[in-house]
Amino acid sequence: MSAVEKKRPVPRFGALYVLEARMKSMLKFLWVISAIAILNPVLYLVSIGLGVGTLITNNIGPNGIDGVSYLVFIAPALLATSAIQGAMDEVIFPTLDGFKWARIFYGINSTPQTGSTIAAGVFLTAMVRTTLSVLAYSGILYLFGAMDSPHSYLAIPIAIFAGASFGAVMLAFASHVNNEDMFFTIVGRFLIGPMFLFSGTFYPLNTLPIGLQFFGWISPLWHATELGRFATYGHHISTTMVIVHVIFLLTMLVLGLIIAFRQYTKRLAK
Repeated sequence: MSAVEKKRPVPRFGALYVLEARMKSMLKFLWVISAIAILNPVLYLVSIGLGVGTLITNNIGPNGIDGVSYLVFIAPALLATSAIQGAMDEVIFPTLDGFKWARIFYGINSTPQTGSTIAAGVFLTAMVRTTLSVLAYSGILYLFGAMDSPHSYLAIPIAIFAGASFGAVMLAFASHVNNEDMFFTIVGRFLIGPMFLFSGTFYPLNTLPIGLQFFGWISPLWHATELGRFATYGHHISTTMVIVHVIFLLTMLVLGLIIAFRQYTKRLAK
């Protein structure tokens, strides 16, 4: 790159150009993304919400879980799960594609775009997908009667917040990846699995042994689920814990983006 090219200013809204390019690429897989956004919630609701929920209602009663129906109980957790999964997919695969597979980030970086604006564009794209997925999921939950509380809509921004927090951390992790096979193994077996099983998603976290509750305490899914249940139907938690949940997710978001921006810049400078 010549000295004149190096002096070209970074576009003020450079990340939006990356977002535009990523969105155009995403449109090629729109039917797959749409199918995932619609079929996943339907299958979860039929199998867990209605199937398991019917067993719980028959044995405990209609208000046996936290004073509400099982569908209402799991709705905030399902929304947060959808957001986390969507955000993770949309930051991991574009990052690996940009650095390892197609290596398109190096071409983008030869323009006035920087590592930070590229990372920001990838993250913004993930947030667009996450928001659309959560909105679709919430609509399906509403049709199933799982969001009948007057404040159920509050679960939507909370779920998006959870997706943003986890997406930022995964963006940072993915930006360090050199061996993608080992990365997927670690994420699947030691991160995603325990997080979904031990985050109080389908049952209260305090019903687990104290040793397993630790996984929930460090899980963004549990923090988002607790906030969602508090906001939607009045799940009892203290004001202190509300603040703790928000700070935990916000810390993940900020630190994840800082590390990702720095690593993108460092890796593209090689």
